[in-house]
Amino acid sequence: MTLRKHLMPLTLAATLTVSTAVLAAPVFINILTGGTSGVYYPIGVALSQIYGSKIEGAKASVQSTKASVENLNLLQAGRGELALALGDAVADAWNGVEEAGYKAPLKKLRAIGGAYPNYIQIVASADSGIKSLADLKGRSISVGAPKSGTELNSRAVFKAAGLTYGDMGKVEYLPYAESVELIKNRQLDATLQSSGLGMAAYRDLAATMQIRFISIPAEVVAKIDSAAYQPSVIPANTYEGQTEDVPTAAITNIFVTHSGVSDELAYQMTKLMFDNLGDLTAAHASAKGIKLESAAKHLPIPLHPGAERFYKEAGVL
Repeated sequence: MTLRKHLMPLTLAATLTVSTAVLAAPVFINILTGGTSGVYYPIGVALSQIYGSKIEGAKASVQSTKASVENLNLLQAGRGELALALGDAVADAWNGVEEAGYKAPLKKLRAIGGAYPNYIQIVASADSGIKSLADLKGRSISVGAPKSGTELNSRAVFKAAGLTYGDMGKVEYLPYAESVELIKNRQLDATLQSSGLGMAAYRDLAATMQIRFISIPAEVVAKIDSAAYQPSVIPANTYEGQTEDVPTAAITNIFVTHSGVSDELAYQMTKLMFDNLGDLTAAHASAKGIKLESAAKHLPIPLHPGAERFYKEAGVL
């Protein structure tokens, strides 16, 4: 009896310690983005600040990556909780399109919701003389990091325009900032990058030298073998010296998570995103394109149950 009396407080203390440890366990939220000079990164930083301050016990971090394809493979491996990715890359991941960078279908992927559109933005130095897609033949161009969402966009656009990489004088596989630096140094004629409007790297280039945006006509967009691409325009004066609308193609970005993320965390991530859209827009103007009314529609992968719960509560699903 005496031994039992001594053991009971110890048992109770141990129980309390375990319970406290469970309650205090941190919630890790790793947000997978893209290059630091793109749009994914500042939006990811804003989300990490929102989640870190408003989700109890959350430890939010931001990882700069090669964007869409790498992000989706990392999510499948459980090495992130939230990512941004291009809609066509998400569809290819779900279907396991090997040439797009997926060794098998990524069936753990789940959608948080549609984001803002990416615009395919082809820019050339003014003194290169490039004025159209056809003028890219024999010239040097950067098409985005290898197997990135941007690079897949490049292949799709050039194929629809009757061009191949073999038609180019030189093809570099570089992201935003590196491509812009080569153009500044007269080591590259043009680059194709897929991004939200007002991308920092292009703003910097436009402020440094005279450039020309190359149109992607609607009839070329119509020939792209994917419903993810829609005709659009880069509005006049988006960048310094760009005084006219530029026809192009747009693709919706998607916030993606995976099935291993709890329903409650997915719910909180979705709700807080829409409750704090002003903070995302302050981080980058592209976030103005994130719309609650359409976020849960026309997605190429299933919604996460936690996100679905939020959209039903919001009355848009």
